[in-house]
Amino acid sequence: MTVTTEKPARQILPAEERYAAELAFLAAHDDGPRPPGWALTPSAAVTFVCGSAGEALTLPPARRKDGGLPAKLVIAPKFVGERALVERCVVTLAGERGLLLVGEPGTAKSMLSELLAAAVSGTSELTVQGTAGTTEDAFRYGWNYALLLAQGPTPQALVASPVLTAMRSGRVARIEEVTRCLPEVQDALVSILSDRRISVPELSGTPDATAAAVPGFTVIATANLRDRGVSEMSAALKRRFNFETVQPIADADAETALVRTQATAAVQRAGAAFGVDDAVLDALVTVFRDLRTGRSAEGWDVERPGTVMSTAEAVHVASSLGLARAYLPGGGDVLDLVPGHLLGAVRKDDAADHGRLLGYWDGPVRRRAEDGSALWRRLWDLRENLR
Repeated sequence: MTVTTEKPARQILPAEERYAAELAFLAAHDDGPRPPGWALTPSAAVTFVCGSAGEALTLPPARRKDGGLPAKLVIAPKFVGERALVERCVVTLAGERGLLLVGEPGTAKSMLSELLAAAVSGTSELTVQGTAGTTEDAFRYGWNYALLLAQGPTPQALVASPVLTAMRSGRVARIEEVTRCLPEVQDALVSILSDRRISVPELSGTPDATAAAVPGFTVIATANLRDRGVSEMSAALKRRFNFETVQPIADADAETALVRTQATAAVQRAGAAFGVDDAVLDALVTVFRDLRTGRSAEGWDVERPGTVMSTAEAVHVASSLGLARAYLPGGGDVLDLVPGHLLGAVRKDDAADHGRLLGYWDGPVRRRAEDGSALWRRLWDLRENLR
């Protein structure tokens, strides 16, 4: 019998694997001072996230590691947003202070957190997903109960949380949706971020009774602005974080390019080619931006739905259109599918959002159709698909 040791393919690679070549290049390219435990210099970390502005960085021959690295490399931008925001985040982490990324859902807070962790410590996988069911063990430690029964409380029986592992190794721990954790669970972070150690009373009297953070350890947390009322953070915990707000993408062209890139990648992962016309994609992003801001590009007022019309949601809709075009070609023009997919995106939280989308059709969509646009005229004709 033949035994295969080949690893199965994964849908999504973590940032440190997806961009391994860029990380290795930047680590060799910038030999400036680095904070303790950092994989890259702060300057290189910013370049990794924001890109090299289309410029090919040159690696001196002495740093090419026997030809294993290219002589030149253009670093692609991975986060669409203000460079100043990324610089402030990097400075916060260099000072080993907690960083809290807040913003509306779908503004790439988690992606920015992942990229920063990969650049700073070479791994983004020391992550806790905050939920109402998250317990204090997720921030501290638990036990292997089979070993605990057999040996009693020993270091071997202790199961370190991602946060404790990050403390011991001087890396970045990520906490997603921290405000979804109950307040008493959140407050476990207060002493961790203040004292930089975790007490293990079960191991009292042994050298392992206290786990201290080594240089380089810090925490990046994320929180959605709409979730503030779920479990409000205590004032004590807030003081231990620097807050940075991640805003929606301001530039329409940049948002359209991002939606196209990510939707193309999603459809390609599904084994197909992305075949949505640029005009359809432009119209889709325009609808999302109008509904998100409450005002059209022409300056017409739009009633905003309760659902957040985020860039991430636009990517999902564009991906669905691409998959329908690729795998269900008998369904007609891809533009005909836009109203139905938009309705699925809008009508999530509030039944009244259906009416708000119809109001958008009766407003900006109709007025653009009357101005002579063939594409918007076709969308106006498809209004019945929203019923």
